[in-house]
Amino acid sequence: MKILDCSLFLVALSYSYSVSGTVFGPSEQKPLTPIDGEKGQRPRPNIIFILTDDQDLHMNSLDYMPFVQKHLLDHGTLFRRHFCTTALCCPSRVTLWTGKAAHNTNVTNVVPPYGGYPKFVSQGLNDKYLPVWLQESGYNTYYTGKLFNAHSVDNYDSPHAAGWTASDFLLDPFTYWYMNSTYQRNKDPPVSFEGRHSVDVIAEKALGLLDEAHEASKPFFLGVAPVSPHANLWTPKFKHGGHSDLEDIEFSPPVPAERHSKLFEGIKVPRTANFNPDKRSGASWIRKLPKQSQETVDYNDNFYVQRLRTLQSVDEIVDSIVRRLEDLKILDNTYIIYTTDNGYHIGQHRMQPAKQCSFEEDINIPLIIRGPGVPKKSTSDIITTHTDLAPTLLEIVGAPLRNDFDGLAIPLTEESLAQASETRHEHVTVEHWGFASNEGQVLDSYPRLHANNTYKALRVISKTYNLHYQVWCNNERELHDLTTDPGQMVNLLHPDERAPERIAGAPLEKVVARLDSLLFVLKSCKAQMCVQPWRSLHPEGSVESLRDALSPRFDSFYEDRSTKIEFDRCEMGFILDAEGPQFGQDDFLSAFDPKWHEWT
Repeated sequence: MKILDCSLFLVALSYSYSVSGTVFGPSEQKPLTPIDGEKGQRPRPNIIFILTDDQDLHMNSLDYMPFVQKHLLDHGTLFRRHFCTTALCCPSRVTLWTGKAAHNTNVTNVVPPYGGYPKFVSQGLNDKYLPVWLQESGYNTYYTGKLFNAHSVDNYDSPHAAGWTASDFLLDPFTYWYMNSTYQRNKDPPVSFEGRHSVDVIAEKALGLLDEAHEASKPFFLGVAPVSPHANLWTPKFKHGGHSDLEDIEFSPPVPAERHSKLFEGIKVPRTANFNPDKRSGASWIRKLPKQSQETVDYNDNFYVQRLRTLQSVDEIVDSIVRRLEDLKILDNTYIIYTTDNGYHIGQHRMQPAKQCSFEEDINIPLIIRGPGVPKKSTSDIITTHTDLAPTLLEIVGAPLRNDFDGLAIPLTEESLAQASETRHEHVTVEHWGFASNEGQVLDSYPRLHANNTYKALRVISKTYNLHYQVWCNNERELHDLTTDPGQMVNLLHPDERAPERIAGAPLEKVVARLDSLLFVLKSCKAQMCVQPWRSLHPEGSVESLRDALSPRFDSFYEDRSTKIEFDRCEMGFILDAEGPQFGQDDFLSAFDPKWHEWT
C-alpha cells in the first residue's frame, strides 16, 4: 500500500481552521440559541426524531402514508436530495448519530468484527455521539426502538448505551421478528412481547416517553425507531435468544399488523425502466444477474405490498405523536424529523429485495423536517446527507458544533434554504464494505449473499449535470449520467456500452479524471475536507465545483499527474492496507504531482 505524505497539507486546510481547531467554514444558518425563561424568547425547542428501517423514496412509499403527508409534508419541508452515505443499517445509524462517515467511525457492517453495537463501543463512540452532546447542552434525551444492530439480549448492559435519560430499546436477536419482539427499558432486564406487533409496542412506548419528557419540564429529544418496513427475520435459534449466521436465517416479507393486512391489494412495484430490465446493467456481481422469472416478480410484488402495509403502523405513530404534542400544547415549539437509515430496491437492475448498493434506490432517501421557521408544504433540492443531521440537531438546540463533523448543518428557514440553493456543495460520498444481501427468495441464481460488495462511490449534482461514479474493490469502474439515464442503466465505462464523447459539457475522459480525483479526496476525508473537498485539490480557492474543475487549464494536473483510486484487494471491512493509496490530515498533496501548485 502507498501511504503518501506532504507537509503542505496545512495550506489546504488553513481556510477553515483556526489555531485552536474551531471550524470557520461557511455558515448557512445562524445557530438557534434561545434560553428558557429569557424575556422575549420562546423556550428551547423540543425534537422528535422518527427513524424507519429500510424505507424507500424511489418506490413511492410516502404516497401511501396519509398521516405523514398531513402532518409532515403539509407542514414542513421535504429534502428531495437527501442521501445516506452507507446503504446499510448499522454503519448508517452510527454516521447519523456521530456526524461522521463510516470510514471515520470504523463501523462498517452490521455485526462484529466490522460492525454492530460491540464495534461502536470498541471505537470509543459510546460517549461521543448525539445524545451525550444533547445532554451536555441541557436536554433530556429519550429513545425507543432499534438503536444499532448486534445490540442484543447478551450485551445491552456491557456497557449500557450512554446518553439517554430514559430508553426502551428493541434488542437482537428479536429485532426483526415482528410478532415476537423484546425490549429493554433503562437498566431493567429485557422483556418479551411475544404475540404483539412490534410497531404497536413501540407506539405505546413512544407516547409514554413523550409524556415522561413533558412532565420533566425540560427541553427534550425523543427518538422513535420502528423496525418497519424491514424484512422479517427468523431462525429456530431466535426462540431462546440465540444468534445465527446470516446464511441460516430465514428472510421473508415484513409482517403488517392484522388491521392492515388486506390493504393495497393489486399494488405492484413501480415498473420503472430499470425494473427487471431486458438488458444487463451496472458492474461486478450486479451485471451477472439473470432476468427475473414471473414467479420471482410476483413474489417481489407481494414483498413490496407487505412493506406498504407495515408502514401503516408507522404512519399511525406519526399521527398519535402529533396529536399528543397538540394536546400538550407544545407542537408549535417542536421539530419533527422523519427519515430512514437507508433506502431499498426490489427488482431494479434485476436485484432481489435488499439495499447496500450505490444506486439511487438505496441511497436517496426520505428526509422531512417540520418545526419553528421551517417552510411549510415545501421541497428543497439542496444536497444533504446523514453526516449533516448531528450538526443540524446541535444547531437547533443552540449547542456548539464539533470541529470533527464530516457534515454541514442543514438550513431550516426560507432565507437560508434559498442561500444554500446557490452556495451549498454538490457532492455526496458513498461507501460500502463486505457482502450484499438478498432478502427475498433464495434461488440458484439469487443466493443469500453476494461477495464482494466493497466500493467507493460519488454523486455530483448541479443544475447542469447529475453524475454517479463508482470504483469497486476489484477496480472495475462505473459511471452513470442521470440527466439522460435516470435509471442508471448505462455504465458509460463498461466496454459493452456505447459511451458519448461528452457529458456534463466536457469530454468524457476529462470528466472521469476529475471525478476520480474528487473521490480520491472524499474516500478518506475528515471534517471540513469532506464538506469542501475541492479546496483540498485547489487550496487557493479557485475551484468550488466540478464545473470549475473542468477548466482546460487543469487538464494536465488531473489527467497526467493525479493518483488514481485503486484498491489493493477486496475485504469484508475497513482494513487500511487493502484500501489503496490514501491521504489524511497529515499526508495528502503528494498524492498528486509535487508541483501541484504549478497546475492549479
